[in-house]
Amino acid sequence: MKTPYDDIIRLPHHVSRNHPQMPLRDRSAQFAPFAALTGYEAAVGETARLTAERRELDPQEAEELNRRLTDLAARLKDRPKVTIEYFVPDERKSGGAYVTMTGVVRHISIAERLLVMEDGTEIPMDDIASIVC
Repeated sequence: MKTPYDDIIRLPHHVSRNHPQMPLRDRSAQFAPFAALTGYEAAVGETARLTAERRELDPQEAEELNRRLTDLAARLKDRPKVTIEYFVPDERKSGGAYVTMTGVVRHISIAERLLVMEDGTEIPMDDIASIVC
């Protein structure tokens, strides 16, 4: 059976004397996906990221939290280990996230309304949702 390319099908592959062959890695780059909208994926990811709203404590929960903070301040010399759940506001969107941390309390500043952990983490008292001693 005769095909239109029989005269050239068995010829050796042409290698240019003037232009060196492109490395295989560079050749594959020409088939890489093209991002026409730079930053679009990041914008969509940021929009899709969920944040939680800050919960308001009812009076009974607030009273219990104040009692636990008072007890904690009295036992500070014993280096109590506590688990604290607190709200961290989001830097880019409204809302934030609740974080749970376990550690040793180093200092409580009533004037600044801060609870300082041994690792240096400063937790505003107004953001604390619960304390477990």
